[in-house]
Amino acid sequence: MRAASPTIIGHSSTLSAALNHVSQLAGIDRPALIIGERGTGKELIAERLHYLSPRWDQTFTKINCSAIAETLLESELFGHEAGAFTGATKKHIGRFERTDGGTLFLDELATMSLRLQEKLLRVIEYGEFERVGGQKTLQVDVRLVGATNVDLPALADRGQFRWDLLDRLSFDVVHLPPLRDRDDDVFELAEHFALRMCRELGWEYFPGFSDAALAQLGSHHWPGNIRELKNAVERSLFRASENAVPIEQIVINPFAPGNGAPITASEHSDAHGAPPTHLIEWPIDLKAAIKDAERDWLIRALAAAGQRQNEAATLLALNYNQMRSLVRKHGLMTRPSRTTAETAKGTSAPPHRKGSAT
Repeated sequence: MRAASPTIIGHSSTLSAALNHVSQLAGIDRPALIIGERGTGKELIAERLHYLSPRWDQTFTKINCSAIAETLLESELFGHEAGAFTGATKKHIGRFERTDGGTLFLDELATMSLRLQEKLLRVIEYGEFERVGGQKTLQVDVRLVGATNVDLPALADRGQFRWDLLDRLSFDVVHLPPLRDRDDDVFELAEHFALRMCRELGWEYFPGFSDAALAQLGSHHWPGNIRELKNAVERSLFRASENAVPIEQIVINPFAPGNGAPITASEHSDAHGAPPTHLIEWPIDLKAAIKDAERDWLIRALAAAGQRQNEAATLLALNYNQMRSLVRKHGLMTRPSRTTAETAKGTSAPPHRKGSAT
């Protein structure tokens, strides 16, 4: 029975484009690179590439190059003979031998030393290598998939990465979009992580997110991408005082004092959103305060309008162009209409696809 390729939650146009690219690349038996920020799911994409390829029924092996010292990394990749170095009491079979016929995923590839890069290049070009301390040349058939979050051509220009290796690895390059560029995928992923956390906490059901929590999810930049979102959602459910009411606050920063429990607007502001006079520490930065208030009202209006900018503009007595300008000014994320997205990209929206999370 054919193994199922890992499925991915989300149906944004940017994610769909990346997945379509992977599907096309899977059938071509060449090295590949996956480029993306930390937490975007590069390892899962590498698995998907393997299970959609003709090597699907062979071994998929992965190794994080940044997590292992250079001397140990060489042994992990290529193996070693008994007595090759102090402590090598028996022969060790490396990842290349164990993955013969399958796919080897090298995460954080850019951290590999130039010496190991040269040895890696030989394996890609000729399919041969020697174990550390060995004399026998071994032959393997391995598809190599590398991943990094850095600019490899820039590293090569500085002499920190071999251009010839980069040329061989980059038969094709898959670019993974950061979460902030994936439209409403953040809400779908947040619900997925929340449902899993509910089961772990023993809750009978997930009560949902409040409008304020949805606004937080939609407006945060998510520099840590899916990994950060998962932690924030799970933390927020764990800290929730009740499990029968919608989650009121997304605890994004666990180090911030006083964010363990939701804070209501009535506790810290008047009817206009300003803090009570006795809580103000004078002097204040008026421009910064006005900017913060403007952003707060934008978030509230977008939450009330279901993240639709045109409806939020009406709530704030603005026209659509003014609303768009303010959303961009404050770096907020909203859900573009399908018509707008299709017109901007000049293509039809891809079919809706659901699955489990990246």
